[in-house]
Amino acid sequence: MNYPNQIKKVYHKNTNYANRGMDLEGIINEANQYYLDNDLALIYKKPTPIGIVKVNYENNKQRITDAYFATQSTLDYNGLYKGKYIEFDAKNTESKTSFPINNVHEHQILHIRRVIRHGGIVFLIIRINGLIYLLNGPVFIQFIDTNTRKSIPYSFIEENGYLIEYNYNRGLDYLKIVDLIGGFKNEED
Repeated sequence: MNYPNQIKKVYHKNTNYANRGMDLEGIINEANQYYLDNDLALIYKKPTPIGIVKVNYENNKQRITDAYFATQSTLDYNGLYKGKYIEFDAKNTESKTSFPINNVHEHQILHIRRVIRHGGIVFLIIRINGLIYLLNGPVFIQFIDTNTRKSIPYSFIEENGYLIEYNYNRGLDYLKIVDLIGGFKNEED
């Protein structure tokens, strides 16, 4: 950019991949807060289980300086909706053509299988190509069990997932889709 007096200013975009999912998690958290405030559901983000090794106490503040992951985490969110247990994970992909299955860790896949076996509602919320889809857990597991591919094609997600609409009041209103996959009667009908 050229400014008066021959001063040139160059802007560099810093790319930080550490928190790629935070944007998606942020809008999910807003939706969950709306659901809680309006007594529609109790859904919470689960904290990452860590073990604390060292704490630094300075200026009357405690700061963790050394820690480790105590156990493997399962999925990002869980709670209750219309008397049913619900659990899901938020995933992003930069790929335009597919969702890499290795974005879901093996212990998470095992956990999805367990939630299904025990009758809970489980799914993935996937952001791909700037759109956000809900992919039902049983559909995800069936794909894994019947395919040798290392990724799920975008066309499969389009055909078998549910596009989640953004609602001005509710935010990312994924409960509309949970009503469908969970067999609930939509109260707006």
